[in-house]
Amino acid sequence: MSNKRHEPCVRCLGLTYPPGRRIETHAHGWSQLIYAVRGVISVTAGAGCWVVPPMRALWVAAGVDHELQMRGRVEMQTLYFRPDIAPLLESPCCVIDVAPLLRELIVSIVMSGGLHRATPSDRARLRLLLDLLVVVPERPLALPMPTDPRARKVAGKVLAHVGVAASLSDLVNESGACLRTIERAFLQQTGMTFGRWRQQARFLEAIRLIGEGRDVTAVALRVGYRSPSAFVAAFKKCLGKTPGQYFTQATSRSPRTAGSGAAAL
Repeated sequence: MSNKRHEPCVRCLGLTYPPGRRIETHAHGWSQLIYAVRGVISVTAGAGCWVVPPMRALWVAAGVDHELQMRGRVEMQTLYFRPDIAPLLESPCCVIDVAPLLRELIVSIVMSGGLHRATPSDRARLRLLLDLLVVVPERPLALPMPTDPRARKVAGKVLAHVGVAASLSDLVNESGACLRTIERAFLQQTGMTFGRWRQQARFLEAIRLIGEGRDVTAVALRVGYRSPSAFVAAFKKCLGKTPGQYFTQATSRSPRTAGSGAAAL
């Protein structure tokens, strides 16, 4: 009991990564909040893929295997929650809305080296932090993967060439299943029709590319949109902002990186 009293209740890590850096599959004993102050992080966890752009964070529960890939230069701030104080969220992996107040709170916690319950000011910050962890709908930022190996083979073909407008009939060749079986697998196992799932895959790839600093026009064409205006309209419909507005939401202040109590992401 005395050891728990003296150890931090929230540990932290703040690091800057170059474009393309990959953190191999791993898990933690403490739940984790992954937040990119700048840049975009692709996270594969459990049965799905997530994109973590500025103004969003990803909650990963303790014990969940996950892999990270940095898209563009990434300034990442991560918080680790001791099991006895970690909030019980609706899913082992879910998207958290990072409003300006939560952003500043995360940055301040990382800069101060974490939170200790024995410190009154840290207890106050912990209460505020837990209150601000608001889950938002995952659909614009998550891509659930089918569990059927034949459907996953089709999904892999789409992800390898997201901008190619091949029909599902063409994609099911060599999958070992008929068209109807693949359609049913996508609907039952991802909650989306195949067409909706492919649109989502294109949208997530677009967010990753923009996070790397690619030009919006080039991104629109690369992921299969016929025109930049059609892409911008789809982006705004999903996230409520144009790409330019969305990726400039983070403030211009760059927090210094600091870390405490965690050797791995």
